[in-house]
Amino acid sequence: MSMRSVIRLVAVLNLAYFGIEFAVALSIGSVSLFADSIDFLEDASVNFLILIALGWSASRRGTVGTTLAGILLVPGLATLWMAWHKFSILIAPAPIPLTLTGLGALVINLSCALMLARHRHQGGSLTKAAFLSARNDAVGNIAIVAAGLITAVMHSAWPDLIVGLGIAVLNADAAREVYQAARNEYRLGES
Repeated sequence: MSMRSVIRLVAVLNLAYFGIEFAVALSIGSVSLFADSIDFLEDASVNFLILIALGWSASRRGTVGTTLAGILLVPGLATLWMAWHKFSILIAPAPIPLTLTGLGALVINLSCALMLARHRHQGGSLTKAAFLSARNDAVGNIAIVAAGLITAVMHSAWPDLIVGLGIAVLNADAAREVYQAARNEYRLGES
């Protein structure tokens, strides 16, 4: 499958699962699913931007990569906002929908990461951003599933909150990596 076809498919899968996960997150009051759903929306946006910018020069791709690094911070900020509100009402989310939705997200993100892995060194910072995002999301989904299982046993809101905040940290680290790759790409395009 060509790089463009892979990125288009990844964008569509992310947009579709955003709707599912966002609805479940709101219905059960899950910080981790909320964070991950916003991340799915961000990933869809990033991949659609990548489709547009693939044919551009290295310096222009570097500029878009820098913008994408900023976009990667958005889910973390949204998570912090929801976590702040959740601290005042420490009610555990329903563990079965949390776990099943996390498993569905894991399947989507692993599929996307595997498709993008072959192309992560093509297209510079843009495809690296897409791959890192899908990879980090899969790690976050494993943590969401674990939080669901722990919540089923402990009936506590803390596992969900901790995982949601962990997803925010992963997004911040991915933003840093993409920013560094974009700056290097921009410098190469200028020389």
